[in-house]
Amino acid sequence: MDSWITDTLQSWGYAGAAVLMLLENVFPPIPSEVVMPAAGAAAKAGGYSLTLMIVAGTVGSVLGQLAWYGVARRVGTERFRGWVERHGHWLGTSPRDVERADAWFDRYGLWAVTIGRLVPGVRTLISVPAGLSEMGLTRFLIGTAIGTTIWTALLAGVGYWLADTQETIKSGLNYVGMAVVAALLLAFLYRAISRHRELRREQAER
Repeated sequence: MDSWITDTLQSWGYAGAAVLMLLENVFPPIPSEVVMPAAGAAAKAGGYSLTLMIVAGTVGSVLGQLAWYGVARRVGTERFRGWVERHGHWLGTSPRDVERADAWFDRYGLWAVTIGRLVPGVRTLISVPAGLSEMGLTRFLIGTAIGTTIWTALLAGVGYWLADTQETIKSGLNYVGMAVVAALLLAFLYRAISRHRELRREQAER
């Protein structure tokens, strides 16, 4: 896949960066940790502007995030709360958790989106709670644009300045991404087990 990404960027330039980053948000096997360093390297090798590569990657990523936000907003908190009430025990959550998360997102949503866009494994998913909590489109776009610009600029800059050692860069970034995802999975399992035990205690007390 790496060679396909590199060929696409070298052939399509800025449009390739935008399309790949859009797809990265809806098709996780295309990781930004590979796309944007490759975009930076393509800018250095092919005479493209690094700044415009960053802009193109950011625009594509924001458009991909809008798709997730739109779907989640259409579902809405009330429908999601009803679903959690029926099936949430399988995920270790409850309607009360949804209400708390909704209130928290109302208060810190802009920062949550901005920072979430910098965390591998969370970057795409952060748009879902933003949509469910009906976060304003303007605030969502601001937070997404800021976080995404920082992320794409960092990765593209690394790829541009260290193009000759890009394989080492990608390997390091992949390890970081896998570590974050593993930590999130462990946190989810802990939460699910704790919630299951809590439900059993509540049932025993009745």
